[in-house]
Amino acid sequence: MTEAKRGITRAHLGMLLWALFVGLSFPAVGLMSEGLPPLLLTAFRFSIAALALLPLVLRQSKRWPSFPGLLLYALMGLSLAGFFGTMFWAAHRISALSMATLFVSVPLLAYCLGRGLGVERPAGRLLAILALGAFGALGLALAENNGDLAELKFGVGELAFFFGCIASALYPVLSKWGLYRGVLAPQAGLRTFWSLLIGAILIATLGFIWEQPATLARMDLRDVALVIYLGVFSSGMTFFLQQRATAVLTPGAVTAYSYLVPFVSMMLLFVSQPQRIGWHWLPGSLMVVLAIALLLRRGAKHE
Repeated sequence: MTEAKRGITRAHLGMLLWALFVGLSFPAVGLMSEGLPPLLLTAFRFSIAALALLPLVLRQSKRWPSFPGLLLYALMGLSLAGFFGTMFWAAHRISALSMATLFVSVPLLAYCLGRGLGVERPAGRLLAILALGAFGALGLALAENNGDLAELKFGVGELAFFFGCIASALYPVLSKWGLYRGVLAPQAGLRTFWSLLIGAILIATLGFIWEQPATLARMDLRDVALVIYLGVFSSGMTFFLQQRATAVLTPGAVTAYSYLVPFVSMMLLFVSQPQRIGWHWLPGSLMVVLAIALLLRRGAKHE
């Protein structure tokens, strides 16, 4: 196996780990005290993640981005702020099913945006894999909602969250574009650090505008421990794995692993609530697993 193929294999395996970390983060978030400001907590998480990556940054001789790089990191930070901002705004206005349904569009959006910016090649096979995974993830969302489609609608809240999904899809596309043009650092740790740091600043700004910072005083030691855990693993590690994969995979292939997140959540649900196991979970699960298997096989051949 050549070094290039080994790098592609490591990237795919890293994204499998990414899906596991993201899937495990939802139960951790559920353990936090109610009434805490979500945007400011996200900024806190990103700051902790950037701090955890600081030793990697300090080892680099060229740790400071160029001016064009700084502008691109700002755009990447805006994409993170756009997604998390609209997600938390929409969470109180639209159903969880609507959010899950719209979120499955992210890999397809990343592919289309990547084609527009020239970082994705025409790939009918990849498009078919992304569509299969999208249908599978949608099937899992419907299974969790017991197949009830009554909550599905499209209004102002759904439109806002869809724009947030576009912002989420833009993050790996901008990373790939910056790498192609030598604007961003070749080291995944540096790219992760700067995008998280600027993202933390922008999300904190939104939090200070929309939320009440004084409510952070309600945090107890368990909340602080959970935020540190989420910052290091659910933010720092996941963004590092995503940035490492972006160097060798296309944005569509990277974001396709988000289809595995509801599958991981489903497995955790079965462990905690085995009575909810039923055949209605099977179609979506099979489609998601098949899509990821096809993605891994495709990556083993070429990227």
